[in-house]
Amino acid sequence: MGPLLSPRGRCGLRQRGSLPLLSGLALINFINNHREDKSMKNIIQPVKGTRDFYPAEKAVIAWLWSTIREVSESFGYQEFDGPYLESIDLYAAKSGEELVKEQSFVFPDKNGNLIALRPELTPSLVRMIAQKQQQLFYPLRWWSFGPFWRYESPQKGRGREFFQWNADLIGVDSPEADAELTALLASLFQKVGLGPDQVKVFVNNRRLMENELAELGIPEDLQGSVFRVIDRRDKLSDSDWKGYALKMGLSESQFSGIQALLSADDLWKKSPELPHFFEAADALGVAEYVAYSPRVIRGLDYYTGTVFEAQAISSKVRRSIAGGGRYDNLLADVGGQPLSGVGFALGDMVLSVILDELDLLPLNRDASPAQVMVTVFDEDSQLAAYQLSAELRKAGIPVYTYPTPDKLGKQFKHADRIGTRVAVILGPDEIREKKVAIKDLSTREQFTFPREDAPKAILGLLENDPSA
Repeated sequence: MGPLLSPRGRCGLRQRGSLPLLSGLALINFINNHREDKSMKNIIQPVKGTRDFYPAEKAVIAWLWSTIREVSESFGYQEFDGPYLESIDLYAAKSGEELVKEQSFVFPDKNGNLIALRPELTPSLVRMIAQKQQQLFYPLRWWSFGPFWRYESPQKGRGREFFQWNADLIGVDSPEADAELTALLASLFQKVGLGPDQVKVFVNNRRLMENELAELGIPEDLQGSVFRVIDRRDKLSDSDWKGYALKMGLSESQFSGIQALLSADDLWKKSPELPHFFEAADALGVAEYVAYSPRVIRGLDYYTGTVFEAQAISSKVRRSIAGGGRYDNLLADVGGQPLSGVGFALGDMVLSVILDELDLLPLNRDASPAQVMVTVFDEDSQLAAYQLSAELRKAGIPVYTYPTPDKLGKQFKHADRIGTRVAVILGPDEIREKKVAIKDLSTREQFTFPREDAPKAILGLLENDPSA
């Protein structure tokens, strides 16, 4: 199990110039010594491959999560989640050697158990189902959105820490269930403005490919390695890919057969499942988003039937947006009773890059969530401004109070810069007359209303689109 500790030294850290595994006392001494290091006076940078989420970036994640929730629930899927830390044993059996040995962040806990920051969710999902298998009602339609970690080379659209949408349908073994998952995926693309000319869900079937590999004389015990060869086709040059294939044990004739296989666009007609899949996708209204590709195989070892991968058609980012497929043996592998499932995962980073390229991300991401600001005219009116803010919040209006007395022009400018639309003015005259002045900062119009009518007036103003 030694190599599992890290792809680059223990705990996923480079040995040179990194913090090794330390005991509690040694760690305290290390920190105290480095406090005096002059180089530490510089701002400490984020860990490589991670992101800082300033409000604008966090707004994108919140919007994506909200949109995913809306789409998932429209198909009847329930939200769930698993722990961020899992035993490495959960992934070692079925996730694939590359994911476990090269991409997982793994470290020993204080008892010496090897723990992984979750690189994917499906093994946790099936473990959770196996634990309560007799108490759950099937089929299960579950979805989740949360953080994951993989030790990969950071680049555009790829990091070591990312958010991922997972959706799974458990307890149904049919091509129609597979089609439902691709329809769920395509529905998100529709919701965020991606058309079928911009993104496609490419589909294949592992059982179909296993039969074809057998006809090429490739034994069953080598087929898993061949699937990894196929999965890496678009990631390597022609010569590197051939070298990789021959290194995996393929003969020249078998390699030529695989090349021909990957060009057979009508191969799906030989599958007993895929014709039904495409009929169901058509009935679900997503036929334009779905296409067959013999090159899609998926790298994880637990897939057993239909597999699919969403890819941008014209983006500069050459990575899949989402991927998934059918898994029939995972429940039994973690100690449960055999139960079929199909699911997918979609990462936020590639999708966000593509949406940004196409100007499909939400606008005004820096805007305050409060569209109303109560001004503070002077010190004598400050408490009255707080009271008015409290009244507006009780009426369901998000509002903030300017923090100090200042010139109204400066307060208006501040509100403008953070996207606040309405300023409420409460000066000595308004307090005396029990009125409020309401200024629409988008049109510069100003109105005066009785104090008790302020919530209704503000809500009416916010409902009107000034750009219409």
